[in-house]
Amino acid sequence: MPANRPAALRRAATVAAAAACAVALLGTAPASAAPDHQGGGQKELTGYFTQWGIYSGFMEKNLITTGEISHLTELDYGFSDISAAGLCSSGDSWADYQRPFSATESVNGQADQAGQALLGNFNQLRELKAKYPKLKIVMSIGGWSWSGQFSQLASTAQGRQNFVASCVDQYLKGNLPGLPAGAAAGIFDGFAVDWEYPGEPGNGNPNGPQDTPDYTALMQEFRGQLDQAGAATGTHYLLTANTSANPAFAAKLELAKVAKVVDWFNVMTFDYHGSWEPAGPTDFSSALFQDPRDLNPAANRYTVDQAVKYYEQNGVKPRQIGLAIPYYAHEWTGVAPGPNGDGLFQTATAGVPGTPNYNQVVTAPGKTYWDPLAAEPYKYDPATGTFSSYDDPASVWIKGQYIRAKGLRGTFVWSMDGDTSDGSLTAALGESLNGH
Repeated sequence: MPANRPAALRRAATVAAAAACAVALLGTAPASAAPDHQGGGQKELTGYFTQWGIYSGFMEKNLITTGEISHLTELDYGFSDISAAGLCSSGDSWADYQRPFSATESVNGQADQAGQALLGNFNQLRELKAKYPKLKIVMSIGGWSWSGQFSQLASTAQGRQNFVASCVDQYLKGNLPGLPAGAAAGIFDGFAVDWEYPGEPGNGNPNGPQDTPDYTALMQEFRGQLDQAGAATGTHYLLTANTSANPAFAAKLELAKVAKVVDWFNVMTFDYHGSWEPAGPTDFSSALFQDPRDLNPAANRYTVDQAVKYYEQNGVKPRQIGLAIPYYAHEWTGVAPGPNGDGLFQTATAGVPGTPNYNQVVTAPGKTYWDPLAAEPYKYDPATGTFSSYDDPASVWIKGQYIRAKGLRGTFVWSMDGDTSDGSLTAALGESLNGH
């Protein structure tokens, strides 16, 4: 279609430029010649769909209209809450399974009907799965906001057993409060446990040194109950762990033991630097490699490559490592141009609250720059002194090449609503990972 040609040509040029950068950075042959340690060759491309995205107009149907769905191997739904009793619980039952969808909003083009048992996002996920049967759909539990109960529930064998049983009952067996038994069965293919973080406060959460063995025991309990649930039908339910890329946080995990029960780790290789460092220096939130010009002390320098090496050195096989890619930016204001006029590694007066989506920052004022050492873009607007760190199609393409060259499992992205209307980030990532 003529209307799509400019975007397609821009994407082709971007990918070609990224390819040259990737080969230089990785020091390897192109991905087609790199060894693949995953058997079938398919790399995981997991996208996060946020429970609350529908309130700003991003429905499951948008995954189809943007073209993103064609590149996804898995869709993770964020999040399940955890009740004060230590059980899986919907944090927003209206969004999850009560909100009716109109014909124009729905995946199958049909409006929800009066008296229909299952509504909301869950029913749209079911419709998505019917349309794309190879797509895995996983319930993610906890996250930054809802990890406050993990430490307590994981502290006893009974607490772990009850918690996992409640997750299996609600999300695999589909027994949701107030609905007919099994109303939501057959939607979810497993769980992504997102405890932020064992042994660390995260969002001010209870924590302690006991979290280290308790986390291992919790993941073992998940594996045991998932295997039991899948035995009758020959189903392998997925179990993944969303874990920190910070070596100090990851050191609180018994990685080698957990690796024996999870399918893979979703290593959160983002949020390295941001507004919580209001004075700067401005820096990358998801750098692939280290730029030696970084002014941060050694203990506050983080890269994707560093995280991969740490996990491998601590008993995790490459094919069990999935890397995170942000579809959003971190920003600072009051940033001087600096000697290169680009605001990089400069002090700031404040961090900008919030994380604008890539589809917002890409059209924001300022000039876009590229750091070939970090393999990351950044934007600086001298008129307002605003500095933005984010990923773009070129950087995600290079990360895809890195994943292939290192024989890693794949990637997950947060979150799908941050991409452009033509799915430019997901398309570049999918083309790099799997060539389609």
